[in-house]
Amino acid sequence: MQSLDVAPVGAHVPAPAGWWETWRERLQRRLDAWFSDPALYRWAIANPLTRWVTRRRTEKLFGLMAGFVHSQVLLSCVRMGLFVRLKEEPQTLEALAQQTKIEQPALQRLLLSAVALGLLEHRSMSRFGLGPLGAPLARQDGIAAMIEHNNLLYQDLLQPVEFLRDAWGGSMAGYWPYAHGKMPALDAAAPGGVALEPVARYSELMASSQNFVLQEILNSYPLAGHRRLMDVGGGKGRFVSAVARQYPGLELALFDLPPVLEVARSALQVAGLHSRVHLHPGSFLTDMLPSGADVITLIRVAHDHCDASVRDILRNIFQALPSGGTLVLAEPMAQAAGERPQPSDAYFHYYLLAMGAGRLRTHAELAGLMHDSGFGSVTLLDNAMPIHARILVGTKP
Repeated sequence: MQSLDVAPVGAHVPAPAGWWETWRERLQRRLDAWFSDPALYRWAIANPLTRWVTRRRTEKLFGLMAGFVHSQVLLSCVRMGLFVRLKEEPQTLEALAQQTKIEQPALQRLLLSAVALGLLEHRSMSRFGLGPLGAPLARQDGIAAMIEHNNLLYQDLLQPVEFLRDAWGGSMAGYWPYAHGKMPALDAAAPGGVALEPVARYSELMASSQNFVLQEILNSYPLAGHRRLMDVGGGKGRFVSAVARQYPGLELALFDLPPVLEVARSALQVAGLHSRVHLHPGSFLTDMLPSGADVITLIRVAHDHCDASVRDILRNIFQALPSGGTLVLAEPMAQAAGERPQPSDAYFHYYLLAMGAGRLRTHAELAGLMHDSGFGSVTLLDNAMPIHARILVGTKP
């Protein structure tokens, strides 16, 4: 794993600040000693003024320990189709046991666990219905697809310390062949001369999970002022399809690896959009991007690659854009120094490690890479759901 990047020192933590940092470090060490003292715990839990703090921290720690069980409850509900079943109408334990072929005592424990997690809820006449967290899963296929996909990550993490020593030896790394430069072998009998099954598999997952990201982009950055958009690494074409419907006068292009574009071609034909989107096969790491687009989008691509590759991609984009052209980069980003830590960062750090390429970067790191590639002005947009993606917009001088 020597090819993996290490985040620059200071990218996620504040830099030392003289005497203030020295005093702060001493205070933090004293607090560490206090908080780990059993006597302080007994005092805090007995004091009505501090009990809520101790209780909340204990619940958070228990949640970390129980998180694997929670994820398996969620996966079980998805695999058994409970959210889809209960979308039609609430059902009793007896009815669900008959449909799922699972004994009532075991199934009841799953259902009660799902209620505790907010996935399901109790309804009248001893029935179970959709809970506030389960309702979106009954409507959004992309969420269910990602939950099922994450089972690969669960399997890789069964021995967590061994995973850190050999993160690329698991199922997740095998799912994403391009992360290791291992695209499917040529197959003269297959359409387009390649075996498309692995490509279609991960392209479909990327497309189904992209709905939330593309809505964040379309809601945050208006494309009305542009003439031609090219989506680089756009996979199956889900984003350009959404743009085509919202901006009928905008010229569109899609650039990706040849086997990926074979999958995209079929999807665009089914959607009736093949004539709207120009397909450009190639590798953004080794091939020059075609010119002509005044706005280029790079969606959930940079975090799949090391810093050197990201610089190559960004320079390639910079060369393809005209003066005044725009790059819109969207992907999950790590919290920067001074921002409130987010548990989602932990997920993405480990997912990308298991995938075997790239890393989660802060918006400042990505903006720095864009500046290094020639972009003069880089702006972080304010979007409604940054957990799905944050958006940087860069302009070529």
